Amino acid sequence: MPLLHIEHPEDMVLSGELSVLNWFTSKGHLSTKIDGSPALVWGTNPANNRFFVGTKSVFNKKLIKINYDHKDIDNNHKGKVADILHKFLDNITPSNVIYQGDFIGFGGNFDFCPNTISYDFPEEVHQEIVIAPHTYYIVEGDLKDAVAHPLQSNLESNNNVLFVQPKVTLDDNLGNIPERCKFAQQIATLCEFPNSKQVTRIKKQLNSCIRERLEIDDITLEAIANDNDCDINVLRLWKLVQAIKLDMFNSIQRYDDIECYIDGEECDHEGYVLVNEYGYYKIIDREYFSCANFNRVR
Repeated sequence: MPLLHIEHPEDMVLSGELSVLNWFTSKGHLSTKIDGSPALVWGTNPANNRFFVGTKSVFNKKLIKINYDHKDIDNNHKGKVADILHKFLDNITPSNVIYQGDFIGFGGNFDFCPNTISYDFPEEVHQEIVIAPHTYYIVEGDLKDAVAHPLQSNLESNNNVLFVQPKVTLDDNLGNIPERCKFAQQIATLCEFPNSKQVTRIKKQLNSCIRERLEIDDITLEAIANDNDCDINVLRLWKLVQAIKLDMFNSIQRYDDIECYIDGEECDHEGYVLVNEYGYYKIIDREYFSCANFNRVR
């Protein structure tokens, strides 16, 4: 199946998914989340052994849009997406593996703004197209049955395509994160977790608070709990796990010379993704980046 939405770790505990607390303290692969758009997919279709390019619509169950040549692109896509796919098809090296990445821009520039974040490179990019790869797929049969996996190795750039995968590391010393996770486990024993319908509504309300730049303090949490007939301890656990995530965010070291900006203000990368035996979740400062992203879309 195509790559699903990567969850925030704090949202997982709303439904009682407590394995995320072990995720915080387990070693794994850390990667940078790049704010590119649109998503591009490329590789060899095992059904006919032909190389293709496309968007996530290659995985559709009914209206499948897979492009083996420029004529297919003209038939399936229009406007900016078609322009990107034409350039992509002309420059990407065919691969037997199916990959997904986010489009950052065309070469010949040093600054790019594919979505909310603007990226300034230290020098002009001479390659034709810039991509941030993040996923590979294992396919047995049809593309609609493809299974997504986080990419844990770097793709090699060439004269035509620049693959952007900034190096990041997490401090070995996690400070008080392990102790705070144990404390969260203790709080969880006091919680009566809501059902899936309640969780969906609570997530929407929390996102609304973030979008409107409302402080999510204990008064706000009590209001959300009362409105959803939910145990307030669940919301307090959410707040604690969010704080643990921000501690982890501040423990990440990045090693690249790309400058990032939102509305002219220098910022960090969108965030990071940690993959280990307990799953993969994103490490993002929601009250900064997610708020900016929500309001850009609106």
